[in-house]
Amino acid sequence: MTTVTAPASLPVRRRVAELTGRRVSALQRGYLADEPKAVAAVARLRRGAGRAAGDVPDLWDLVDTGPLHDTDDGARPLRESELARAEGAVHVALTLWAVHQQSRSTGMHRRDTREARRGLGAAIRSTMQHGEIDEPLRKRLVRAGTAPDLTSLAQRLRDIVTLLRTHGAELDYALLAGQLYAWQWHGGPATVRAEWGRSFHAWRGDPTPDGQRPADTPDAP
Repeated sequence: MTTVTAPASLPVRRRVAELTGRRVSALQRGYLADEPKAVAAVARLRRGAGRAAGDVPDLWDLVDTGPLHDTDDGARPLRESELARAEGAVHVALTLWAVHQQSRSTGMHRRDTREARRGLGAAIRSTMQHGEIDEPLRKRLVRAGTAPDLTSLAQRLRDIVTLLRTHGAELDYALLAGQLYAWQWHGGPATVRAEWGRSFHAWRGDPTPDGQRPADTPDAP
């Protein structure tokens, strides 16, 4: 892994997350409305899951990072190193969402909020029985966070996303894209692993219509 310190990474991370959120939301609306163009796009994106962005030029029109080159809003131009990592992050997030969304009748992308946690750790935790820790599944999350490079990370996340799809568990792909961007910089994996861990422990179940949640229970570390 390249060990280069990220210059002013937080604003770029936010731009990557917002761009991915817009792309996924638009595709998701079209897919759920059974629009042929969106359905075909999701099928193409699925073929790129677990592969490096440069290996699937067929997806370049779908994984359009053009807005990251714009400086209309006063943002500084991104450096080549930032653009390369941003493109990789958007590619992985979009292709994973396509795997997740396949054959689902409801949107699998949902924004993470304080009231409805949808970070990666929370999504995994939501598939477990209340009050119990599925240790093999938790270890999958840990193993993903120790991937040696982005392609390996994408492959490990694809396995997790397939499991989330089976359970109908939603995930915030904008948040994930920002984390994938951060993950590629020196010190990034540790930061992202910590975020995934906090997300895992933050899950308390979705509130019922009367605002109640399952009772809190002790978590495993």
